[in-house]
Amino acid sequence: MSYMRLKDRAAIVTGAASGIGRATAQLFAEEGASVLAVDIPSSALLATFDGVANVTPLALSIIDDGAPARIVGEAIARFGRLDILMNNAGVSGRQFVDEIKDEDWDRIMAVNVTAQMKLARAAIPHLRKAPSARIINVASVMAEGTDLGLAAYCASKAGVAGLTRTLALELGRDNITANYLLPGAIKTGMTSPLWDARPDVADIWAKKSPLRRVGQPIDLARAALFLASDEAAFITGHGLNVDGGLMLRV
Repeated sequence: MSYMRLKDRAAIVTGAASGIGRATAQLFAEEGASVLAVDIPSSALLATFDGVANVTPLALSIIDDGAPARIVGEAIARFGRLDILMNNAGVSGRQFVDEIKDEDWDRIMAVNVTAQMKLARAAIPHLRKAPSARIINVASVMAEGTDLGLAAYCASKAGVAGLTRTLALELGRDNITANYLLPGAIKTGMTSPLWDARPDVADIWAKKSPLRRVGQPIDLARAALFLASDEAAFITGHGLNVDGGLMLRV
């Protein structure tokens, strides 16, 4: 059931072709928002949102030259306003520090944290015009934890957390909140290929959670909807853990 919690608002959601981004774009639209859904041209973005009400797809890499200005400009041209920026797009990789190549490190940083900063920077002048604007960044439980081979990923997600807290501090006077999500083991477009090929891996992660299941994209979308809604008007600079209790045993 839709309660139209985002009625008449305009949102940008990146990484929207699958997983968390797709579920969030769809849920925001169902709740009344006009959504600009962004993902890379090689993704299934256009097919995903073909004919979907209130969602406008934009096939563009967030790390392309000029992408932040183009994305924000497209939202303003289409909707005449911007209320919500959801920075969800992300990439991963697994290499030990003594083996990681500069280009792999740079790509993970560029997508996971630098693009979030640049999109926020481009969006802020328009968010300041909204009555109550929101920035929602997707980090990871690995922002606060680690694992073998995840130096670049963990560093980038810790960067998201630090960036978001600073955005909250700087933008509070403009009535803009900035919060970040900390997903745990979630079945997304990035993880599904592994778990589909190795169901035992998904079973292992499910057993680590007190809820005895892995997360689904809708779990994160609902958390994002809360942070985007009026109910979260007095929450800013917060990392919302959406991991089914996964990190309780760490």
